[in-house]
Amino acid sequence: MALDANVRRRWFGAIAVLAALAMVIGGETVLRDRLGPFATLIYWLVCLILTGVAVMMAFLDVRALGQRTRQEQRALFEATLKKIKSDVEAGPQPPGRNRDGPG
Repeated sequence: MALDANVRRRWFGAIAVLAALAMVIGGETVLRDRLGPFATLIYWLVCLILTGVAVMMAFLDVRALGQRTRQEQRALFEATLKKIKSDVEAGPQPPGRNRDGPG
């Protein structure tokens, strides 16, 4: 079962958020006094990078969602225009008849 790009992007973002959250909790509790100055700097930089990756994945997901929404709106608009065109070409219906259902 292959995962599409949306699912992969969301899983990757969720894992990045969870990893950053685990690092924040660990850094503020267990590792607070155990890391040296350089190790602390590297530790928090990695945490910052993971947070940035999660934010980037969220922006990419919003962009992909917007593109998909625009495509669906365009397809719906074109289908509506085709239906209107076919209704006009079919000509007028006798009175008392509904084109969309039984009349």
